[in-house]
Amino acid sequence: MDHVERIIAQWNSARPDLDVGPMETVGRLTRLAVQLRRAMEHTWALHDMNAASFDVLATLRRSGKPEGLSPGELLELTMVTSGTMTNRVDQLVKAGMVERVQNPEDGRGFLIRLTQNGFKAIEAAVSDHIETQQRLVQGLSLQQRDQLNHLLRSLSETLD
Repeated sequence: MDHVERIIAQWNSARPDLDVGPMETVGRLTRLAVQLRRAMEHTWALHDMNAASFDVLATLRRSGKPEGLSPGELLELTMVTSGTMTNRVDQLVKAGMVERVQNPEDGRGFLIRLTQNGFKAIEAAVSDHIETQQRLVQGLSLQQRDQLNHLLRSLSETLD
């Protein structure tokens, strides 16, 4: 019996009138999220990054736009507030990972793009990040991962 099962058994004993089945699902997802996040944070730290810096650098890298993204595009692709994004970009500019350059299509605006150092850093970090994620799901077959992804997508859609 694992930790979550013990909790469910205790609640079933203490409150047999309650259906605590959903508690098992949510409890497992919550515990897994913590474990997954911890492993990824370890990987990011090896590259002097955290979740926020990795998110911005990875978004810029995967966008396919070497000229950079406008602040609005970056916000849309990361789903954080503008104040949060400004702080993240400021920190990455200070670290020499990104730069703000004038937007050639809008003289009043600017683009945020990876510097050479930022590009090299995210290339290494994303490779290690993928290795970490592969290790984290290695206990599941490809079919099980597909099933889990389908179930999680369904659950997510009911919450959105």
